[in-house]
Amino acid sequence: MGSVQRPVCLSSLDEERFGIRTARASQITLETLPSVLTFCLRNDVHLLIARCDASEVRVAQAMEAEAFSLMDTLLYYACHLTRLDIPQDSAKITVRPIAIGEEEKVKVVAAKCFRNYLGHYHADARLDRSKCDEVYVSWAIRSCLSRDVADEVLVADRGGRIVGFAALRLNSKEEGEGVLFGVDPAVQRQGIYRSLLIRSLRWCLSKGTSRMLYSTQLANFGVQRVLTRVGFEPSHACYTFHKWFDKEACASRQVQGQHRGLTDFSKARHSGLGEDSADQ
Repeated sequence: MGSVQRPVCLSSLDEERFGIRTARASQITLETLPSVLTFCLRNDVHLLIARCDASEVRVAQAMEAEAFSLMDTLLYYACHLTRLDIPQDSAKITVRPIAIGEEEKVKVVAAKCFRNYLGHYHADARLDRSKCDEVYVSWAIRSCLSRDVADEVLVADRGGRIVGFAALRLNSKEEGEGVLFGVDPAVQRQGIYRSLLIRSLRWCLSKGTSRMLYSTQLANFGVQRVLTRVGFEPSHACYTFHKWFDKEACASRQVQGQHRGLTDFSKARHSGLGEDSADQ
């Protein structure tokens, strides 16, 4: 908290997992984009994972012009705790802080619920899908073991069996965040996720924060419905892009451009749409 965030840095975790030099950049702007690209070239980066604010359309367009590919859109929701009466939890399940030695049980849940997840890793066809699954499993384990990743992990306990978890972090004195939630697919749609959210709101309130932040994928409509029902409101959104720095990426982009031109021509010819109507 309070430290200056660098616009781009190498990601040792991603490099170790995928075996390629990887960098990460957040809050890309028109001003920082050139220096981010220069950093990647100087450091022999093969994959850059970068985000920009979804409201900054010109930034997204500039990134696409530099051969970035859109991988996902994250929607951020905020719950203002000082304006909200936290709902009562009607589900018959125990939500409590994780106990020592329960990390492996959380790992099992994470492995089930993040298989073929909708995130930016799985959206990239060049990344090994089993290793993409491991990203979230590793994140869950590290949340249990390191306060650098999460300040608290809550678990949903049903008769002594852990069926869900919530990793929470304090971003500042005023803000807490739900960084990673998971519920065993075998018991989803039974109110367990709602219970984890409600208990997380209470945890943030107990820490003196005034709001809780939570992010999810654009297409994750089920989660968004629950978020709004317990008092969250849309806050902001960001795009996640990947850029590959190698010959294969350049060749792929050329082929895609040729196919796109042929496809667009074919659609116009067979649908009877001309340029004017296609722009509507």
